[in-house]
Amino acid sequence: MEIRRNGSRPSGKGPEEYFTGTVRIDPLFETEEPARAVGACVTFEPGARTAWHTHPLGQTLIVTFGLGWVQREGEQVLEIRPGDVVWIPPGERHWHGATATTAMTHIAVQERLDGRTVDWMEKVSDEQYRG
Repeated sequence: MEIRRNGSRPSGKGPEEYFTGTVRIDPLFETEEPARAVGACVTFEPGARTAWHTHPLGQTLIVTFGLGWVQREGEQVLEIRPGDVVWIPPGERHWHGATATTAMTHIAVQERLDGRTVDWMEKVSDEQYRG
């Protein structure tokens, strides 16, 4: 058993190559083999979002604060609120982030496959973001 104390892992800024706007990532956990789960608390300031991406084994988002948007390729932008749980299947191209006027925080949980949890693609354009 291991307890990771609150504040024991520093917050980080979402890298500009993968995010638009101000994003803070707070690592929560990263399991050791043979387990594969990784979790982080991600806060998006208004207008901030991820680039398009996929996850080799899928991703679960648990919205904890604010108001956000999520979109799978080819479909409409959907609103997400605190208490919503979003399952994104393996290989599904998508993005997620805050709305244009309200910050959003979610817990993101995904699993590693061959050492990776995400495959990043191009940034979401302003036109795509506004849906």
